[in-house]
Formats: sequence, structure tokens, C-alpha cells
Amino acid sequence: MLKSKKSKPLATRKLVARTNPNSIVTEQYRTIRSNINFSLPSVDMKTLLFTSASKEEGKSTTSGNIAIVFAESGKKVLLVDADMRRPTLHHTFRMSNKVGLSNLLLEKGNLQDAIKKSGIRGLDLLMSGQIPSNPAELLDSVVMTRLIDELKEKYDLIIFDSPPILAVTDAKILANKCDGTVLIVNTGKTEKESVTKARDALATAKAFILGVVLNNYPKNKNSEYYQSYES
Repeated sequence: MLKSKKSKPLATRKLVARTNPNSIVTEQYRTIRSNINFSLPSVDMKTLLFTSASKEEGKSTTSGNIAIVFAESGKKVLLVDADMRRPTLHHTFRMSNKVGLSNLLLEKGNLQDAIKKSGIRGLDLLMSGQIPSNPAELLDSVVMTRLIDELKEKYDLIIFDSPPILAVTDAKILANKCDGTVLIVNTGKTEKESVTKARDALATAKAFILGVVLNNYPKNKNSEYYQSYES
């Protein structure tokens, strides 16, 4: 059952890879792209999950920018808002969230209508859809497994933006279904204990952890090129 939920529009996330492709920050996203490619043990790995220990660590901003730089490299990419509790992708791209992932999992829509063009060459979008009453059960369903298989036939890479892994079970379910997982950590906010718990939760889900992205990492005063990701 889908619930109609009104929420205040969120501030548009910073897709710096789109607005400032020549910036140092965008170049860091390209570095992450390269590191992900180096970490993948097989060219057949097509599904990538981005999650974090808790909310507001920059995972949606990171997944959006990473999707853009992968599309920039010539891949056909689908960015999926798999957070059916607090969706944000439709705010980022200023699109309707009327039809999306939840509709497909409830078998109340079709893929052709649900997938939207992003306006960026090579990048398509799948919004979360209206908020369902049972997101975890939908993600853990046979329908979800079939959907992932279908998407793999259409795209070179599918990127899932999930809820925080310590908040709900959704991310653990997706991590088990995806080929690789990236954990986003806000350097100035996330406690070490939370990161450890997030890593253990992913291990329990038998996730293949590709690595960690550190957001808001302090600038190295001795170097022009530094690890600093905007969130």
C-alpha cells in the first residue's frame, strides 16, 4: 500500500560534477570512480550501493556525483533512489516522484514509465515512487530480484542510493543483492563506533565492501590537491 506523504522540499543537492566539471572536487569524484573500477574483481559487476552509518553524511550527494562521472566515462548508468522512507532524488533533479521504484515493486507500474532522463548524457533516473508501508519487505522480494536482473540487461551500471544502514534494515538487504557497496563517512560528524557498527552490519549482510569515502576531510595545507567532498 502506498502512502501519500507531503514533505517540505529539500535543498537541491550539490551536483558539482554537473555544475562545475573542471573543479578539484569533481576531479576527486573521478578519482573515486577510478578506485571503484580498480576494486571491482569482475567486469560483470553492475550494481553498486551507496550507504552510510547515519543520516546527513553526504551519501546522496556522493552517489549522484559518482553517477554523473561514470556516465561521463561513456557508461550507460541508472541512478536509483532506493530510500523509500526519505527519498531525495526527485528533489535533486526537480522531478515528480509519483511513479518510481515502489510502484514497480508493487507491480503497479511499468519500467518504461518509471525511468526518467536526467538531462545528462548516459544517465537515467529511477525515483523512489510514493512512500510504501513496507519498504524492507519490498526490497527483499522476488520482484526486486527480478527487477535488478532486468536492469542489468539495460545498463552498464546501476547505482543504488539507500537509507543509512544503522537506521533501518533496507541497506543490509540491498547490500546483499548488490555486487559492491561503498560506505560514506562524514569526517567531522560520524563517530568511530558508528563506522565500526556499519562495517559489521555490512559484513553480516555478506556485502562486498569496495571501500569508504570520507566527506568533509580537512584540507592539506601543503597540497593543492586534497580530499574534500562537499555534502
